[in-house]
Amino acid sequence: MADLPDWDLFQSLHAVLTAGSLSAAAKLRGLTQPTVGRHIDQLERTLGAPLFLRSPRGLQATELALALRPHLDDMSAAAQTAIRDASGAADGTAGVVRVTASEIVGVEVLPAILASFRELHPEIDIEVVLSNRNEDLTRRDADIGVRMARPTQNTLVAKKVGSVGFGFYAQAAYVDRHGRPESWDELSRHPVIGYDTRPPVFPDGIELERPITRDLFAFRTDNDVAQVAAVKAGFGIGVVQHGIARRAGLVPVMPGALTFRLEMWICMHENLKASRRMRLMFDHLVAGLGEAIGDGD
Repeated sequence: MADLPDWDLFQSLHAVLTAGSLSAAAKLRGLTQPTVGRHIDQLERTLGAPLFLRSPRGLQATELALALRPHLDDMSAAAQTAIRDASGAADGTAGVVRVTASEIVGVEVLPAILASFRELHPEIDIEVVLSNRNEDLTRRDADIGVRMARPTQNTLVAKKVGSVGFGFYAQAAYVDRHGRPESWDELSRHPVIGYDTRPPVFPDGIELERPITRDLFAFRTDNDVAQVAAVKAGFGIGVVQHGIARRAGLVPVMPGALTFRLEMWICMHENLKASRRMRLMFDHLVAGLGEAIGDGD
């Protein structure tokens, strides 16, 4: 059997696929661009096939490179997991915890909670992955996840924090200028903020007096953070979590017209239960998020 290529070469390939160019990959890896280029050339010679097509527009990944991408993602995630598991082995606390959450929770809710955690445990570094898709905790893409639905994987340890309520809100100054709608007909005469291409998924059992469709909105974006920012800026009326709205001083609009709740759960892989560092973060998130959302809020 031929010798397998060095992992360092695959790391450079993964960096180029991730960053999109040799120069960006070099910066990502902390190497020089010629070094990364040599790694790719050596890997292509070893594999006996090109990984990229060179053109004036830059590098274009071949089918082989694209086929290797998911395996490289797994290898990179496993390497990062090994580093996190090894870090702090001496005292059981110092090291890294990687937390994943939705964009809106990560921007509006988590920072204050993580700041208080850092005050208590300055020896622990924190990495945050913000994504509206659930990172795979079973594959250890992250250590601890904040989820807006009950996890279904048997290998995860999960605790329900509470439930998050939503409703229509507007900036107080907007209401002073334009009034507060009292019905769906009146709401349709206001600029409403909502989705662009991805309709929200409401919990089962929610019945709306009017269907919420894209043509209702005067401001359209699929980014939850941008939607809330537009409400705060006074663009118009949008759907906001009750806790976020309360802290921002937003005014409720048509209470009861759109009322639904989503459960919030904290979860981590069962293999991490033995790590004191992970337990400290897990418990802190449970307490901090429970206070931030206020069950029944």
